[in-house]
Amino acid sequence: MDMNQREDISQEQFSFGNLKDYSSQDILNLVHKFDFRRISFRYLGLDGRFKQLIIPINGLNSQEIEKILVEGERVDGSSLYPGIIDSTYSDILIIPDLSTAFVDPFDERNLSFICRYRKKDGELAPFTLDTILLQAEAQLRKTTGLELWVGGELEFYLIYDHEDIFYSPETQKGYHESSPFIKGLDFLKEAAEMIQKITGAVKYVHSEVGCLPHLESENPFLKGKTLEQLEIEFKTESVVSAADHLVLARWILRQLAAQKGMLVTFTPKIAEEVAGNGFHLHLELMREGQNIMVAPDGKLTQEALQLIGGLCNSTGFFLAFGNTMAASYYRLVPNQEAPTQLFWSDCNRSALIRVPLLNSHSQTSLSKETSTRKRGQTVELRSPDGSALIHPLLATISLAALQGLTEKNSLDIASQYYLSQEGASNFPKEKFPLLPSSCGQVARLVQDKRQWLEKNNVFPAAIVDYIIKLLEGEELEIITGERGTDLQKVLHRDLHRH
Repeated sequence: MDMNQREDISQEQFSFGNLKDYSSQDILNLVHKFDFRRISFRYLGLDGRFKQLIIPINGLNSQEIEKILVEGERVDGSSLYPGIIDSTYSDILIIPDLSTAFVDPFDERNLSFICRYRKKDGELAPFTLDTILLQAEAQLRKTTGLELWVGGELEFYLIYDHEDIFYSPETQKGYHESSPFIKGLDFLKEAAEMIQKITGAVKYVHSEVGCLPHLESENPFLKGKTLEQLEIEFKTESVVSAADHLVLARWILRQLAAQKGMLVTFTPKIAEEVAGNGFHLHLELMREGQNIMVAPDGKLTQEALQLIGGLCNSTGFFLAFGNTMAASYYRLVPNQEAPTQLFWSDCNRSALIRVPLLNSHSQTSLSKETSTRKRGQTVELRSPDGSALIHPLLATISLAALQGLTEKNSLDIASQYYLSQEGASNFPKEKFPLLPSSCGQVARLVQDKRQWLEKNNVFPAAIVDYIIKLLEGEELEIITGERGTDLQKVLHRDLHRH
């Protein structure tokens, strides 16, 4: 973007990528042009949510503001990463990534940035969740020359007091329903507009299957409420941008709901009779900006099959970071369009890895515009849910892709776990192993194979210890206090895990 374009930029154009080449002086000019009163830093805590530091800048001179933009701020790492950083030496720097500037959708005078953690010597702090993903992505790109692009599906429940007796939602009949039978569509449209303005990555939004007019619960925030399941699906983009955008989207959805007296939860399973909240991930490999998943004959390329083989060989690690609650394993049950066994297939929503249908027949399109637009083939990982720690989850997927692309047996593994569409009608249950069915099983798997995460210094040992302890804690809660009692205590215990 040239100088004249930089001076002419409007507040509507503030989004990831538009300010890619901006210097601190360019940002400073925008601060003055739009009369921003505050600068906010956003940075990941151990719980996977963006934390916030708000810096009032009215009254500061240009030199003082530029110093903030360049040098960042000091924060207490031991509070942000408890058990990971020692409180006796816990100072850590947060430095804004100027290319991530966006206007806070709830505070128009607040210019916000995503920050990265830095040590005293200026190097990335190795123990933070975003650094782990940055390291994994860099290794994949350096070793293979390929980039992993990701598009997430954020499913969530909107929970509110329902008083409309004329258009009450029907249980489990919400898929792509329209107003007035779904009350949350106005909320969804407003949230999507906010997220799209910041990220430019929203693909579409719709209501999902889950609907319940009246929830039974001992939790006073849930008792008697109406539930509607909604979804925002994102376009694929580079893996780090995807992770940042998905975490931002979670924040926007929760904040908007809070302002409207509603509640948003991504919890994996909220009631036995309704669908759980998945966090499906669409993956594609890119070389020099081009999708390389499909060969000229329309079949998956060798690289795509290697990616699938790598994914099939790393399942437990996805569950560790993608399914972090006891409630997760009440979602991963048969006949709920959720995976329970290790296999991949075409278009099959019960598969762990699904190859979605790609419309490659341009003659079936109704307009010239849609017929000439290229759409990249993806593979979809269907096990993760709303409890996912997004950055380390995508780091494990990046490492799985790296393993698949560099190890000789990945094509054999992909072949071993493939289920054809013809074979799906007579599903050979004995052929494919069951997925782990509890947090405790996954914790033991990670402990036994933790060197896979720790090799090449991608996952620090302290983070591996943390996730094992988290999963073991979930298992202990079930064993000591909840198993054999009301399932609601399991499903409603933690509405906002990550």
